[in-house]
Amino acid sequence: MASGAEIKILRTPIAAPRANAVVERFMGSLRRECLDFVLILSERHLLHSVKEYVHYFNHARPHQGIAQAIPVTSTTPTPIPVEGNIVSVPVLHGLHHDYQRRAA
Repeated sequence: MASGAEIKILRTPIAAPRANAVVERFMGSLRRECLDFVLILSERHLLHSVKEYVHYFNHARPHQGIAQAIPVTSTTPTPIPVEGNIVSVPVLHGLHHDYQRRAA
């Protein structure tokens, strides 16, 4: 089967976690770092929590596999202040924290 761009679609086998390791790794992180600690009240609450975690995962959380870098980098790099206070920004109502330096 091929799409309009001649990209072959590969279907992953059922019950084969190594077949799509990237998704399996993310889903494990989502469960361990977010969903295991949040009491989900509705589908809307679940979607909000997952959306907030995905933003944290891609924009603030350092990843060992890419030398403690962040996967999504800003298109317009802002200079990081050399001096100033380091503040904690709560993520998921304080479940995680993002630490940033604020200019003095």
